[in-house]
Amino acid sequence: MKRILIVDDEPHIIRILKLALVNAGYTVDEAYNGEQALAYLEQHQPDLMITDIDMPRMNGRELCLHIRQKLTEHEFGIFILTARAEMEHREWSSALTRVSFLEKPVSIMKLIVSIDAYFQENQPREEHKHAG
Repeated sequence: MKRILIVDDEPHIIRILKLALVNAGYTVDEAYNGEQALAYLEQHQPDLMITDIDMPRMNGRELCLHIRQKLTEHEFGIFILTARAEMEHREWSSALTRVSFLEKPVSIMKLIVSIDAYFQENQPREEHKHAG
């Protein structure tokens, strides 16, 4: 079962996303800011992380940059889910590998379709081989 880490400082956003993702068959963990997310990532590697940008302590941009620069063994995708649609956020996020930018409000259905598509596109090669 694929594991997703949700990082957002708004508990109701995490509750809504978690419920929908669990119902879609995913395992979901949560962090309420970038610092908590980094502490989680020291112990675990999710298959995908969904993060907001505006959060206390360490924002989503700092978190993403830290992961890509310092935690290079972590190869999971990142979905940035934010109401901050300014060009500067699109620019830094598009410069990173395996990062998708989604504007709030996003429908839960669209998010799940995007996540399913991400996992479909990023299956390990062994799953595509034929048996013998």
